[in-house]
Amino acid sequence: MKLVIDASVAVKWILPEPAREANAERALDVLRALGRGDAAAIQPPHWLAEVVAVLARLRPAAAAKAVDLLDAMEFPVAADAAVYKRASDLAARLGQHVFDTLYHAVALEHDATLVTADARYLRKAAPLGRIVALADWSLAR
Repeated sequence: MKLVIDASVAVKWILPEPAREANAERALDVLRALGRGDAAAIQPPHWLAEVVAVLARLRPAAAAKAVDLLDAMEFPVAADAAVYKRASDLAARLGQHVFDTLYHAVALEHDATLVTADARYLRKAAPLGRIVALADWSLAR
């Protein structure tokens, strides 16, 4: 199973606080699946910057260590022209920022599934396929 993990999920790996982050345990399930090799990730080029930007705002003291931890995962990055073209099309069609649509474009172009906790994006993009809410994610999908 190939996954694209958006920032809304990856932040929960660093701040797995159920009181603050809904579905934190489910996000950790995704991380464990990646660690066991039951799933593999492919990411857009900006994923690490976006996660660190959120962490720097929410928990500045954790941001630097998070960079090291997340970078050590060595997820492959998809930065091909087809991904950028698809992302720009999605941005125009859905009225979303390209930074949001890049995750989905990677999933669509690379036969993967986007796992997201971004309910707003999910509502708009679900009809296009290859996207699942973190709350609904399971290895059996």
